[in-house]
Amino acid sequence: MDHRHVLRALSGLLIVLFVAMISSTVVSVALPKIIGSLNGTQSQYTWVVTATLLASTASTPIWGKLADLFSKKTLLQISIGIFVIASIACGFAQSTEQLIAFRAVQGLGMGALQVLVQVIIAAMISPKERGRYNGYLGGVMAVATVGGPLLGGFITDTSWLGWRWCFFIAVPFTLIAFVMLTRTLHLTEARRSETKVDYLGASLIAAGVSLLLLWVTFVGNDFDWISWQTLVMVGASAVILILAVVVESRVSDPVVPLHVVRRRDPALAIVASLAVGMAMFGGAVFLGQYFQIGRGYSPTEAGLLTIPLMFGVLVSSTVAGRLVSRTGKVKPYIITGVVVLTLGFLGLSTIDHETSLVLVSAGMLAVGVGVGMSMQNLVLVLQNTVPLGELGAASGAITFFRSLGGTIGVSVLGAVLANQVATKITRGLAELGVDPAASSGGGGSTLNVAAMPPQIQEVVRAAYGDATGTIFLISAAIAVIGVIAALFLTPTKLRDSVDL
Repeated sequence: MDHRHVLRALSGLLIVLFVAMISSTVVSVALPKIIGSLNGTQSQYTWVVTATLLASTASTPIWGKLADLFSKKTLLQISIGIFVIASIACGFAQSTEQLIAFRAVQGLGMGALQVLVQVIIAAMISPKERGRYNGYLGGVMAVATVGGPLLGGFITDTSWLGWRWCFFIAVPFTLIAFVMLTRTLHLTEARRSETKVDYLGASLIAAGVSLLLLWVTFVGNDFDWISWQTLVMVGASAVILILAVVVESRVSDPVVPLHVVRRRDPALAIVASLAVGMAMFGGAVFLGQYFQIGRGYSPTEAGLLTIPLMFGVLVSSTVAGRLVSRTGKVKPYIITGVVVLTLGFLGLSTIDHETSLVLVSAGMLAVGVGVGMSMQNLVLVLQNTVPLGELGAASGAITFFRSLGGTIGVSVLGAVLANQVATKITRGLAELGVDPAASSGGGGSTLNVAAMPPQIQEVVRAAYGDATGTIFLISAAIAVIGVIAALFLTPTKLRDSVDL
């Protein structure tokens, strides 16, 4: 496809990516209000995010492999259909349990959209030229992440709309993208009729990862770290994943190509992506909660306060993308990105419910710059090492591990935050002479802060504000792993051809 046709098809792909991204960010700021109106708990708050990431993570390698075997365009159209139906269902949810279930289905569509867009772009454009187009990609991601919280806050605060429109808003954009892609996307599909999908390996990977993430979510709250439940869940997950590795090493067309993952640069890119995913998703998910519950701002104000984070992503991804295309070098930008990301989280680890917003904004800006410089470029490192026939599986693998990191990050940091908040609230209520068990705010059992008496509201807000710094300190420690992995990457130049 020449430049003009690439841009026409790219416009539809960017809308799809925009919708997939905004469906998460538009909810992030509205989530405290959503969970509060449905009388949900802190653990359910985390689960609304985790369910989406869990479904997306478990299905990503399968979508990536299917893209190598079947029509990428048809798969993209199917995933758009899944996403639209799930978004409408989320908007009509009547309880947190229903919302969590529908968000899981939405996660299937989101995972497919994100990996298929990357695969299709990689099938049209060479790695070196892709840096320039990755600038567009990063720009769209940044607009979605900047505009999402603002749009979510506006919708939530508008009486004639309400939070349900945070889910409905994605539907018209997705349908427009569907029509555009049907007309403009024309790929030369390399059909390989002799190959088959490794359904056994895919099922084992999905089951093993899902069980492990369920354990991460429940441990520390519903049962102890050292308990028979931990032994059963972790042991079973380990056995299933070992079986998956055995299957993947023996089949002719594995879902996750082990020969690619075992190579030095792809392995390091995956480790760095896992760390960046854990730090970014885990940290960013709770910023909206910090501003609303910890600082008392409205959803719209919370959206405005997250602009430094999104601005950093927008500028750094666009600038780094163009520099990568101009020089053909990618390692320096990845190293700079993960170092800045780590420093940003270290800055945010010092915040509490009274910290100056200038300092909070500086920390968020650094995190945004770090994410923008590293995330897409790590995908580029892996895609530069594989032939066109393995592009889907390889892209699916790195997206899978990044989503896995994000899911683990949200689950672990959510559990840490819930325990910290419960301890701080119990202590604060005891100082007021209030019995935590008799209080609606006891132990952080509900996020409906507006229904609490003023004295208890103050205790709950201080607890959330003071506990948030702890999860950013953990995010900084995780980001250090990404720095180490990036330092060991081979300083190679990106190739000029689409295929090896």
